[in-house]
Amino acid sequence: LGARVIITEVDPIKALEAHYDGFQVMPMDEAAELGDIFITATGNIDIIRKEHLLKMKNGAILCNAGHFDVEINLKDLREISTGTEKINYCVEKYSLENGRYVYLLGCGRLVNLVCGEGHPPEVMDISFSLQALVARYIANNYDKLEKRIYQVPYEIEEEVAMYKLKALGIKLDELTPRQREYLKSWK
Repeated sequence: LGARVIITEVDPIKALEAHYDGFQVMPMDEAAELGDIFITATGNIDIIRKEHLLKMKNGAILCNAGHFDVEINLKDLREISTGTEKINYCVEKYSLENGRYVYLLGCGRLVNLVCGEGHPPEVMDISFSLQALVARYIANNYDKLEKRIYQVPYEIEEEVAMYKLKALGIKLDELTPRQREYLKSWK
């Protein structure tokens, strides 16, 4: 969709992964001046603080997809705000002391839960298919399973993916017998 995504990170391994995945990586202090939409997803507190809020573009959008309502420091946001305006049930406009304003989605809580109107059918059909096939798998194999957490068997994920691709009219290449044999030789 043409978005330029910037990652801010404290973990050097994750930062390097983000870089190699094609994202620009920089400190939040620098990213604050550049972003139009800020999405936190860290599981930590105070990711966006007063010093970042004051650097943001006019009309920047803030939301959290990570951890309760602590990733965006709401105390700082309220402290530097001169007023708020409720735009709709999940968008609040904060006028800042520097003359700019930012929009906060979902009161800083998990945006996909607070602002979402449910998951789209394109996601739910896959989820329900996986759940149904895993239930069948458990019913057929309960006597062989230990009491522990399991990953969904690859074959079930593959079956669901194949059904979904078929429904979407997407076709795949198939391995030739020679390719299949080659892959078996080193796996």
